[in-house]
Amino acid sequence: MNLIYIGKTKDVFALENGDYLLKFKDDVTGENGVFDPGANTVGLRIEGAGKAGLRLTKYFYEKLNKLGIPTHYINVDIEAGAMTVKRASVFGEGLEFICRYKAVGSFYKRYGKYAEEGQDLDGLVEVTLKDDERNDPPITEDALDMLGILSKDEYKILKGLTQKIAAFVKDELSQKGLDLYDIKFEFGRIGEDNHIALIDEISGGNMRAYKNGRRVEPLEIERLMLL
Repeated sequence: MNLIYIGKTKDVFALENGDYLLKFKDDVTGENGVFDPGANTVGLRIEGAGKAGLRLTKYFYEKLNKLGIPTHYINVDIEAGAMTVKRASVFGEGLEFICRYKAVGSFYKRYGKYAEEGQDLDGLVEVTLKDDERNDPPITEDALDMLGILSKDEYKILKGLTQKIAAFVKDELSQKGLDLYDIKFEFGRIGEDNHIALIDEISGGNMRAYKNGRRVEPLEIERLMLL
């Protein structure tokens, strides 16, 4: 097992059989000690966050696999804090697809002149580059195509998958009395046919959820979902 990447919230290892192992950490993104799923820096460390994120990721990925939605998921070892996945190649150096149901976070910061905080957005999809040096800039469909990162046909597929998976997660959360405000996903190509699949995690660390108008923190999301 060889370490190939040290990330903010997880490390990636290459296994001898060609699969990857993701090792979840207790670090979460944010700024000044405040959790923010849209931040591109580690803001704080929450004891138990890694395993909580892994348990929720297992919950969602196993349901998605049963629904026939392509993912890189193979299995998890909760005690080891690790998830085994299929090897994937990312688009460019990585993209994040954000599905927004409410105007909060970076969206409101950018468009607050025109948007009211918390207004409905009905599954709006935005794409950002994974680029810490440039603070993960948003990028348009046309720019993705012109820069050779993603074709327009691939963009349509990924936008559709983003909205479909987000709607599924939103419905799952609503059954526990939680309101999903936004969530981010990552995708890659896997298998001999290089088909598009969901990769990385689906946890409290990459979404904003509220209950009765109150922000719910990552560990509480996991607790409420897996009661």
